[in-house]
Amino acid sequence: MIAPQFFIEKLQAEGVEFYTGVPDSLLKNVCAYITDHFDQNHNIIAANEGGAVALAAGYHLATGKIGCVYMQNSGEGNAVNPLASLTDREVYHIPVLLLIGWRGRPGVHDEPQHVKQGKVTTGLLNVMGVNYDVLSKEEEKAAVQIEKAMRCIRQTGDVYALVVEKDTFDSYALQSVEKNEYAMSREDAIRTVAASIPSDAVIVSTTGMISRELFEYRTAMGQGHERDFLTVGSMGHASMIALGIALQHPERKVYCFDGDGASIMHMGNMAIVGSKQPSNYVHVVFNNGAHDSVGGQPTVGHEIDLVKIAHAMHYESAVCVSTKEQLQDVLGNMSARGLQLIEVRVKKGNRKDLGRPTTTPIQNKEALMDFLKG
Repeated sequence: MIAPQFFIEKLQAEGVEFYTGVPDSLLKNVCAYITDHFDQNHNIIAANEGGAVALAAGYHLATGKIGCVYMQNSGEGNAVNPLASLTDREVYHIPVLLLIGWRGRPGVHDEPQHVKQGKVTTGLLNVMGVNYDVLSKEEEKAAVQIEKAMRCIRQTGDVYALVVEKDTFDSYALQSVEKNEYAMSREDAIRTVAASIPSDAVIVSTTGMISRELFEYRTAMGQGHERDFLTVGSMGHASMIALGIALQHPERKVYCFDGDGASIMHMGNMAIVGSKQPSNYVHVVFNNGAHDSVGGQPTVGHEIDLVKIAHAMHYESAVCVSTKEQLQDVLGNMSARGLQLIEVRVKKGNRKDLGRPTTTPIQNKEALMDFLKG
């Protein structure tokens, strides 16, 4: 495997001094090293991958230097637009180095949401005319690939990608861990909210730990999962899925269980939700200020005011709570109707033995659709 320090020092030797992107589980060790060794002006965790490509483009315009954009391959979709209409040689021809974690690589077992993306990862790069290498797990070979990638970028001015398989990078523990003092765990908060909702209500839960913790809660309580749509992929889009359901079923309460990273990724969705004013919609954002499922890299979740943002986007009510007692009080006194946001500030981390959904996405979809017919 490659030591993160070795990899980053090779990039530094090639003149790479600026990093941006969205953290990925396959890249978490190298992302942790970057976080520990670069200041906040030289490592910026972006709202989404497309924004990161644009940020690297702006960096190049200002300095003439090449920035590195890191992402999971699921983020290629967000990056396609700026890669095709900003950095491409037929438009502005701006060089960027991409570092892409290859979840769902064919032949390697992975979760359902990564299978299709794994199949098309290199195909998307080919279609967009992006040269790439699958990074070797041997340091000497990887060093040659880095030199080749940077030489190609300098000679052609094109974007180049290094695609990273599972277990490519050696372990590295994040040293500059940002802790918060909130007492409630996300899982406890999820259980508290889920226990309070009407029996005919629907929950749309976002990507990552939130869906996993909701699934485990239902299992622990001996309940079925037909009331929940577990958005195991499509990070940032749970709020719009929930809106689509809420508008067609005004007789039911629809809860969106969101995360800070997910809600920030496509925050414009809140504007659309607010504009439609669904009176049966409750938007719950569990905010721990981190991308928890991919290494705990920070978000700006604790640096922004989601309550003011929600009010500005025409949510009828919005509150922020940070204790179980406050959460229970809000849930107990919540108005029967009206578009509402509850921001729940929670501590980082999750149970090490947290399981994954045992139903397939298709089974989840079909069970929910049957429930909505009732």
